[in-house]
Amino acid sequence: MPATPDSAKIGFIGLGIMGAPMALNLMNAGYSLKVYNRTDRPRVQEVVDAGAERVASPQDAASGCGVVITMVTDTPDVEAVILGDDGAINGVAAGSTVIDMSTISPRLTREVAAALKEKGVNMLDAPVSGGDVGAKQGTLSIMVGGDREVFDECLPVLEAMGKNITLIGGNGAGQTTKLCNQIAVSVANLAMAEALMLAAAADMDVQKVLDAISGVAAGSWQLTNLGPR
Repeated sequence: MPATPDSAKIGFIGLGIMGAPMALNLMNAGYSLKVYNRTDRPRVQEVVDAGAERVASPQDAASGCGVVITMVTDTPDVEAVILGDDGAINGVAAGSTVIDMSTISPRLTREVAAALKEKGVNMLDAPVSGGDVGAKQGTLSIMVGGDREVFDECLPVLEAMGKNITLIGGNGAGQTTKLCNQIAVSVANLAMAEALMLAAAADMDVQKVLDAISGVAAGSWQLTNLGPR
């Protein structure tokens, strides 16, 4: 059954720069949320003021929810909020799905998926690209690893937060795809910086150089959006 607002309550763990607007978009789509954040920040209160129920632990956030989303900083953080003593694994019920939208190690992703599977819980790894602007606008690109059936069930949830949503393969495939994205972005940023430094060193109008090369083969998202900075 698709995880629609009428059928699924969501536990959301991690209300940072990305997580808070993602949670707000889920509520705007009609979902009821239980939320947990490790620190007390203004963004947390903003989500609570919008109607979310704040709870004391990841375990509490997962309890009674058909879908649990984690959006935290790094690999150890995901391990802690899912597999820790008060982690989501101790509150989530069999048949539910954990969606990790953090950017972490594919290896740990597969380990977490295996641990959840032992409890009858599904997992999708679904890292995102698009930054805080995409998180606020609900236009994130989402790279997903997991079973097709689970992906199809959770697609309405993902569609509340993103637009370009792709199932790549099994667990870990989403995180591996995000690594590929980061490699490509890093190389593009380096090439852009070298090109603009050359233009500046040659005492050229850097903005005119940007305008000229953005519309030809060198054009890229980085050049258009980051070049002017």
